Amino acid sequence: MTLMTGAEALINSLRQYGVDTLFGLPGAQTYHLFDAAYNAGDSVRLFNSRHEQGVAYMAYGYARATGKVGVYSVVPGPGVLNTAAALATAYAGNERVLCLAGQIPSAWIGKGVGHLHEIPDQLGILQRLTKWSARAATPAAAPRLVEQAFREMHCGRPRPVALEMAPDIMGKQEQVALLPPCPPPAPTPADPDLIEAAARLLGKAKNPLIVIGHGCVAAGAELLQVAELLQAPSTTLWNGKGIIDDRHYLSLPYSAGHQLWGTADVALAVGTRLDNPQLQWGLDADLKIVRIDIDPAQIANIATPEVGIVADAKAALTDLAAALPRHNIARQSRAQELTGLKAATFAQYQRQVGPQLRILKVIREELPEDGFLVDEVTQVGYVSWYAFPVYRPRHFISSGYQGNLGYGYTTALGVQVAHPDKKVVALGGDGGFMYQATELATAVKYRLNLVNIVFNNNAYGNVQRDQQEKFGGNVIGSDLTNPDFVRFAESFGVPGFRAETPAQLRQALTAAFKEPGPALIEMPGADMPSPWPHILLPRVRG
Repeated sequence: MTLMTGAEALINSLRQYGVDTLFGLPGAQTYHLFDAAYNAGDSVRLFNSRHEQGVAYMAYGYARATGKVGVYSVVPGPGVLNTAAALATAYAGNERVLCLAGQIPSAWIGKGVGHLHEIPDQLGILQRLTKWSARAATPAAAPRLVEQAFREMHCGRPRPVALEMAPDIMGKQEQVALLPPCPPPAPTPADPDLIEAAARLLGKAKNPLIVIGHGCVAAGAELLQVAELLQAPSTTLWNGKGIIDDRHYLSLPYSAGHQLWGTADVALAVGTRLDNPQLQWGLDADLKIVRIDIDPAQIANIATPEVGIVADAKAALTDLAAALPRHNIARQSRAQELTGLKAATFAQYQRQVGPQLRILKVIREELPEDGFLVDEVTQVGYVSWYAFPVYRPRHFISSGYQGNLGYGYTTALGVQVAHPDKKVVALGGDGGFMYQATELATAVKYRLNLVNIVFNNNAYGNVQRDQQEKFGGNVIGSDLTNPDFVRFAESFGVPGFRAETPAQLRQALTAAFKEPGPALIEMPGADMPSPWPHILLPRVRG
C-alpha cells in the first residue's frame, strides 16, 4: 500500500501495463492527472493537440498502427463529446483505445446544478460509445478498474473503453495497492468438430474464396498457409489490407473478389462483418459460407453460415491448416490465372479512375515498403481502398464504415508518434483537411515528419457530384472557400509544396520526405471520376 492521489493511481496503474504515451488536453477537472503525468518524468510522453478531437484521433492512429492501447484524456462534457467521433471510429475499427475522462466534483454528479462542463449522464453516454465504461469513485479503486479496462480491451472483440474520475478524487490521497498487470487472456480456441466440418467443406471446394477483415490482422501467416493449401484468392476492402502482402498472387483487389464471388462455391470469411458481399453481392443455395470470428454476434448477423466458428482467428486458422490436408483435393497453382485477373482489374481501374490511380502509383513508389498511408473521405482516398497495394498489416489506416470526414490528419499524427522512424503519408480533401488544419501546429511542436497531401477542388467533391447527378444539378452547401494551402502551411512553419501533375507530386514527395518535420503538398485540380462503381458493386448471385 502506498499513499497516492487518485490521479497518481491512474497513471501508475497505466505504467504497469507498459503505457508510455498519453494524448491529452489538460483542463480544470484533469489538472491532477496531468500533474501526475508530469511527475512520472520520461516514463510517460505527453502529446497534446489544438482540439480534443485531435488527441482522440491520435490515440486511434497510435492503436491502429501498433495493436497497442492508445490512451487519451480530456475534460468532461464538451471535451468528452468532442471526442465522440473518434470513439465511434475506434469502436467500428475494433481498436484498443482508452478514454480517461474528467468529471464534475463527485458530490454533484447527477444533481444537475450546472457545474462547469456538466452534461446529463456522461457515464451513460460513454457506455453507449464503448465496449465498457466505469467511474473510479476512490483512488484505491483505480488499479482494479484499470485492470478491468485492459481485460475488456483484450478479451473477445477489441474495442474502446472509458474510465472517468472526478477532480476531487483525482486530488484525494489515500493508501493504494497497485496491481501487477493481468496476463493476456488465452486465445479463444475453435471447436474441433467445427474445424473438421470447415475443412471438409473447404477441402472439396472447386472455387474457394477468402474474404478477410481486421479481425485476422495478427494471423497473416496462418491465413496465407490456408490460402495456399486451397489456392484460394483472398480479398478485402479496407480493414484487411496488407494482412496478405498485395504482391502475392493470392491477394486480390476488392472488385476482383466481387467477380470471383459470382462463381465461388465455398467462401471463408475471417474476422469480417461480411456485410457488402452478403448484402450487395448476393447469396444463394450454391454458395456455402464458413465464418470465423471472435464475436459470436457476428457469425449469423445477416445470414446463417454453413459453419460458424467463434474463435481467435490465429488459433482457428492454425487448426484449419492442420485439418485441411485430410480433406483437400489435389490443386494446381493458380498463380498465372490470378495474376492475370489482378492485371486486368488494374487495367480497368486505369481506364475508369485513371487520375486517382496515377496519384496512388506515385505515392506507392515513393513511400518505403514499411511506410504508412492514412486515407480520408476524398476521391483519392476512396480509390486507395481497392487500388493502393499494401505490403504489411496495419500499414493502411482507415476509418472503416464510419467514414469520418476530417479524421485523417490527426489520426496520421498518432501513427507518426507510434512510428517516428517511418514515413507516413496522409491523404485529405480540402473539405476534410480544414476540419483539423490547425493541427499543423501540433505536428510542428513535436517535429512529426508527416507528409500531408491536400486535394483541392474547392468543394465537398463527393457531395457535389451526388447533387449534380441525382438532384438535377441543384448544388447547395457543397462549395468551399479555401486559403492558399501552401502559404497556410508556411504560416505554421511547415514547408509547403504545390503539385499539379503526378510527376510534380513525385518531386514534392521526394523533397517532403527529406524534411526533419512535417510537410504539406497541395494538389489543385478539377473533379475526378467517380470511384464508386468499384465499391458499390452489383449483385452477382441470388
